Order: sequence, then structure tokens, then C-alpha cells
Amino acid sequence: MSTTVLSLPQGADALARPFRLLSLKPSAPSSDAATRRVSSQMLLKGERELVIQHQGSEYHLRLTRNDKLILTK
Repeated sequence: MSTTVLSLPQGADALARPFRLLSLKPSAPSSDAATRRVSSQMLLKGERELVIQHQGSEYHLRLTRNDKLILTK
């Protein structure tokens, strides 16, 4: 078990300033560089729906009237 010690900001207004605790767990190496990105416009190619086949099932990626993406099985 590891212990992490956090220090609070110093000064008269230290408690008045908001702060966030993001995580006490060690962070994993970022994989953003290895993550492939594809634009929805490239996937849909002007259409409003795309069918994705995955492990014998069909998933529907739909573009709504409000330009939101919905993935359903």
C-alpha cells in the first residue's frame, strides 16, 4: 500500500480558491499518440447511417437531426 501526501496552497486566500483532486492513483502512460482518429464525415461519407459488423452482430451509427452520433445494436 502506498501513501500520497498532498500539500494545500499557502496564503491568506488559499481556502477561498477552488482546487480539484484529479486522482490519487498513478497515471498510466498516455496512449493518445497510438490512438487512431477518424472523422465522422469520413466514416459516413454524406450518409446519415452506417452499419458496423462486429463479432456477428450489426451496430448502427446514426447521425441525428441535432448532429449527434448514436450507436445502437
